[in-house]
Amino acid sequence: MDARTAEQIPQQRSSHEKGPDGGLSAWRRRPLLVAGIALLVLAMVIAGLIWWLNARNYESTDDAFIDARTVSISSQVNGAIIDVPVTDNQLVSAGTPLVHIDDRDYRASLDQAIAQVHQAQANISNIDAQIDAQQARIDQAQEQVSQAQSALTFAQQQNDRYVTLYKSGSGTQEQAQQYASNLRQQQASLDAAQANLIAAQKQIGVFDTQRGVAEAQLAQMQAAQDQAQVNLDRTIIKAPVEGRVTRLTAAKGGYAQVGQALLMFVPIEIWVTANFKETQLTNMRPGQPVDIEIDAFPDHRIHGHVDSVQAGSGTAFSLLPAENATGNYVKIVQRVPVKITFDSPPDVELGPGMSVVPTVTVR
Repeated sequence: MDARTAEQIPQQRSSHEKGPDGGLSAWRRRPLLVAGIALLVLAMVIAGLIWWLNARNYESTDDAFIDARTVSISSQVNGAIIDVPVTDNQLVSAGTPLVHIDDRDYRASLDQAIAQVHQAQANISNIDAQIDAQQARIDQAQEQVSQAQSALTFAQQQNDRYVTLYKSGSGTQEQAQQYASNLRQQQASLDAAQANLIAAQKQIGVFDTQRGVAEAQLAQMQAAQDQAQVNLDRTIIKAPVEGRVTRLTAAKGGYAQVGQALLMFVPIEIWVTANFKETQLTNMRPGQPVDIEIDAFPDHRIHGHVDSVQAGSGTAFSLLPAENATGNYVKIVQRVPVKITFDSPPDVELGPGMSVVPTVTVR
């Protein structure tokens, strides 16, 4: 071993002796740095705990949008379009005329139906008059029966009297035969009067049947009148509720056919449909407050509340729902639509399909 090697051995030994105590001594020489790092770690833990405690009170999703029950306004009658008094995106109130269709043919049909109703009513009045007249004939026939009955009674008495006189020898056979013939004549007169009364009474039944037919015709004519009135009213297409006109395709001079869509109508009543994950619904209940951020108005926040939670996931009501009983199964967290309504009408213009971010306070 030479002298240089002998000098290196003590140096290496002294460096090994510092070992772990050397690093600890370095930290001890910087107490402020150690305290700062410790405080920073503690602050981060406390901040994370506070964030977690606060975040667990809210549920939020960006899978949400403005929703409404849009209506396709179509024509219910055929005809030429003579006026379109509205324009695209116009706000209209309920009952505002949207499209006018030529109504001349339908007005003529209504006038014809009204005339037929009047004719049917006149027919019923005529039958009623005939019934009244027939009732008078029945009364007259009743009087004739009463007269024939009285005459028959008198003839019977006369016949009995002269038969007695003939048998006692006080009367002649000719007189007895004469009053017997008169009795038969009066009996025939009574039978004729009674037959006439029965025929007159049965004629009332005939008139009642005719009146029933006339009433049925009147009802049919009134139904035709109502249908004509409905068709005439349909020549003016009106707004069903307050809302906005969109996708207007009707134009003056065009021709509207039954079922043809002329415009889309967006009611003013809107809400938010938020598709939350099913794991976010544990504590979500109707009535809970919601803060709604709108992508189109990032600095504008609207307040609302949970209205209801759909009874089933979105995929369960899709056109082709999932069939988990076939093939390999991979569990996927489902989303459930939640309806959120506004506490007050929004003061900004919103429409279906606009993106929003709702935050529900669940605790």
